Amino acid sequence: MADIRSICVYCGSQPGNNAAHMTAAIELGTAMGKSGIHLVYGGGAKGIMGAVADAVLASGGEVTGIIPQFLIAKEASQMALTRLSETFVTQNMHERKHEMFERADAFVALPGGIGTLEEIIEVMTWAQLGRHEKPILIANIDGFWNPLLALLDHMRDEGFIHTMSRVRPLVVENAADIVPMLLAVKEPANPEGDEATIDRL
Repeated sequence: MADIRSICVYCGSQPGNNAAHMTAAIELGTAMGKSGIHLVYGGGAKGIMGAVADAVLASGGEVTGIIPQFLIAKEASQMALTRLSETFVTQNMHERKHEMFERADAFVALPGGIGTLEEIIEVMTWAQLGRHEKPILIANIDGFWNPLLALLDHMRDEGFIHTMSRVRPLVVENAADIVPMLLAVKEPANPEGDEATIDRL
């Protein structure tokens, strides 16, 4: 069983066009708060980012927001940041991502844009290079991440993902399954294998 005390959630700073995505953010945040799991996220007060943070706080949980100085006016405000359990203001995006990584025991990608995609791919890349073994989970709400999952399979089939067991994300279709699946994660039995497929629930 994994010792998951904090989860870094990557997600959109916009609400998106599908109400199911905001609903999933609230459901995940509520489950995390009730389970005593600390949220680490990008510090934004808007969109899916704001929804998941608000839900964690409303459920009695703690939230760490990590945001670059230049994004505060765009994604949050000084007043909004004070509602968080703690806030770290970084100088740039690279520092932000490093701090988020260091404070998280697992990573979850809710629906989002290219920033969300870039962040989840980066932690997958670090896993492939053997830099960490923290669980990575993709919340495939209403099939949002189907194109990415198909691309990962294509890259594997074409021989460009040489350690799929390290890269392989967990995949769930329902937000209610995220926390239970992460808490049930065990250490990989064959970390050097290359025949793994994507786990779906």
